[in-house]
Amino acid sequence: MSLSQQIQQLKHLHELIRRKATGTPEQLAARLEMSRANMYRYLEELKTFGAPVKYCKFRRCYYYEEPFELKF
Repeated sequence: MSLSQQIQQLKHLHELIRRKATGTPEQLAARLEMSRANMYRYLEELKTFGAPVKYCKFRRCYYYEEPFELKF
């Protein structure tokens, strides 16, 4: 996968998290068309940018604990 494709995937993941539209880890991986392992790698990558990503068991989705903007 090229760097530009990886950036697009990170942006897509960011938007889903920002809108609280990720669903469960399985649903999120399916939305991103990747394995759960890769999805978790992308989540970790977002965290390296300072993203305060959390998972809500009640809502069953990922969210940002505080406002976060992804900048490249």
